[in-house]
Amino acid sequence: MSGAAVVISARTYADFTTQATFEIKKCDVHKLDETPATQVVMTREEGLQYYRTMQTMRRMELKADQLYKQKIIRGFCHLYDGQEACAVGIEASINRNDHLITAYRAHGYTYTRGGTVKEIMAELTGRRGGIAKGKGGSMHMYCKNFYGGNGIVGAQVPLGAGVALACKFQGNNELCVCLYGDGAANQGQIFETYNMAALWKLPVIFICENNRYGMGTSVERAAASTDYFKRGEFIPGLRVDGMDVLCVREATRFAADHCRSGKGPILMELQTYRYHGHSMSDPGISYRTREEIQEVRSKSDPISLLKDRMLSNNMASVEELKDIDVEVRKEIEDAAQFATTDPEPPLEELCNHIFHNNPPVEVRGTNPWSKLKSVS
Repeated sequence: MSGAAVVISARTYADFTTQATFEIKKCDVHKLDETPATQVVMTREEGLQYYRTMQTMRRMELKADQLYKQKIIRGFCHLYDGQEACAVGIEASINRNDHLITAYRAHGYTYTRGGTVKEIMAELTGRRGGIAKGKGGSMHMYCKNFYGGNGIVGAQVPLGAGVALACKFQGNNELCVCLYGDGAANQGQIFETYNMAALWKLPVIFICENNRYGMGTSVERAAASTDYFKRGEFIPGLRVDGMDVLCVREATRFAADHCRSGKGPILMELQTYRYHGHSMSDPGISYRTREEIQEVRSKSDPISLLKDRMLSNNMASVEELKDIDVEVRKEIEDAAQFATTDPEPPLEELCNHIFHNNPPVEVRGTNPWSKLKSVS
């Protein structure tokens, strides 16, 4: 009987569509003659990978919400649930040796850039096994070619341009993706960076993740122009459906080609939505209604959109996607278990890694008489 079951299973998998063509929403453009493709191909393998990654990010954020409410995660914590299609679509179109820098809503990007769920959860709880050794917390996570979440509004944008300048100097055909939110879009340093990037033709993709609310303020109340994709003025721009992973993927691919061909910077606005409040201290329903959140969830959820596409095109079965959900839940639970049992870093490691490649130095402690050592 088990042999027969295997045969049936194998036949079912062979019956799936290996790839399908989808019609996606056209991007609005600024100062561009061409636009990203509106007919795109997705393979079954890609679809399953996008689904697993988005589900992992969603479950990780829901677990972080739970641990924060249990007071196991302390300090600041900004969740990314609802915006998963942005991170997954971007990563599907750039290379692992390209560079990425973002603001403090950074857990998802830490994962897509190569961090593990276990390392991210342990960083959230301030443990030794965290991706920044428990010293960064929610807002400051790093891994190779990922320059972290930045806690200062908009400050990552000039840093990203600096990374792009290094790419240009080194002539390695790499680029930097530089992300910020609609709440940071009115920062002066962003416009100064646009100017330098355009003058020097830097290979940088500026991406405004417009989730409609900067803290508790809607975009209409914060910006005289909410056409964020046009605000580079002399930099070409794209406005993209940030809830559709395929829209984000195609637009980013288009933007990456633009940068690599030596045309300089390009600006993308991803229209997305966050389900939680700005941070854990914000209930998220004092400036918008529960009905608004529910409507976005029911009509535009990035995971549901991808799931419906795959099922209606015979690219996966309901059972197969349920199996992925079960595996993801287990991974998150195991990571949470590690993040609550792993020890905190010892006090003597507090000042380590302040400098790179320096001989050990003494650092003043909490009073003039206590001394700590800093080891590179």
